[in-house]
Amino acid sequence: MTQPKPAITCEDLKSLIREVPDFPKPGILFYDITTLLKDRRGFARLIDALTENYINYNIELVLGIEARGFIFGPALAYRLNAGFVPVRKPKKLPAEVLQWKYDLEYGQDTLEIHKDAIQPGQRILICDDLLATGGTAKAAADMATQLGGSICGMGFVVELDGLKGREKLKDYEVFSLLHYEL
Repeated sequence: MTQPKPAITCEDLKSLIREVPDFPKPGILFYDITTLLKDRRGFARLIDALTENYINYNIELVLGIEARGFIFGPALAYRLNAGFVPVRKPKKLPAEVLQWKYDLEYGQDTLEIHKDAIQPGQRILICDDLLATGGTAKAAADMATQLGGSICGMGFVVELDGLKGREKLKDYEVFSLLHYEL
């Protein structure tokens, strides 16, 4: 009889993430999650861990932020018996949108969501791969709130603690599975 494999820990998940120096520019250490995604046990454990954190929140919609939020958001929505709503870059959604401009460290960016994606009072979880400075997640929360949604939490795979993005999201419950110091 085959023995079951031991559970995968957060440290095991970290070991599946490739570190790429000097990407996208010199001096930056990039944490490449594609190596975690291709590991079937690692990816399953990642989704299980996010699900375990939110299973009792009665989430109705998971908002996934383009682009990697589209990887985790639908899987998490499925496991939480919730719907999935994409938050996209401009000119990608076909129906009427709410457009939201927000500040980045050096400039501005824009996100869009369908105006009919959220009904007033719906319980929302915002999901993305990375919490860095917090600007993109805050913009998604602002959009969801503008449409009447109730933000129940924000879930991230990786948080870069040294960038203090959590401070920008102090009004929300934030859960990050893996943490890195800079």
